[in-house]
Amino acid sequence: MLATEKLIPAVQSFVLKFLTENLPENLSFHNVNHTLEVVHAAKEISGQVELSEEQLRIIQVAAWFHDCGYARAYTGHENFSKEIAAEFLTEQDYGESFIKQVQDCIEATRYPQKPHTMEARILCDADLYHFTKPDYHCYEIALRSELEIYFKNKYTDPQWARINCSMLEHHEYFTDYGKDILQQFKAINMERMRCLAVDNRAKK
Repeated sequence: MLATEKLIPAVQSFVLKFLTENLPENLSFHNVNHTLEVVHAAKEISGQVELSEEQLRIIQVAAWFHDCGYARAYTGHENFSKEIAAEFLTEQDYGESFIKQVQDCIEATRYPQKPHTMEARILCDADLYHFTKPDYHCYEIALRSELEIYFKNKYTDPQWARINCSMLEHHEYFTDYGKDILQQFKAINMERMRCLAVDNRAKK
């Protein structure tokens, strides 16, 4: 088995190489930068909770692998992400229990998110941490472009505004840190996106 202290560096090295070599170039949102940001957010959120060393490793490993599946498929990428993680961890002689916990975290990020453990709740909040960013507009533009390519559906600006605001409104953070801190910044972005006005227009 790979020594515990060497696991995360090995995962990081493997995933960065894998994503760089295998992700489609037209993924404007789910790219290497997104994975790096999710890993960073997972560390930030994990720091607000008392966790064991193994829980921290599970979260970090899952954060690194959670979107590797986009290299093989767009829809249902979580299944491939779990496979890629299992293949790597099995090669490193990690046991079924550890692998399953990593896979459960990845599965929980499938939209709509359904986490059942603290580790999964942290990863889910990290995955949608960008809802809180001051430059959120850049993220939603990137996602719009990506979805239009993969689902071959050109959105009008009003259509996209409704989709984007609906996603923000129906989303909820799962950790206390997410509810107490991140939600406040997401609310600011909803105001910036004028989501209330969009919602009112949609109801007319």
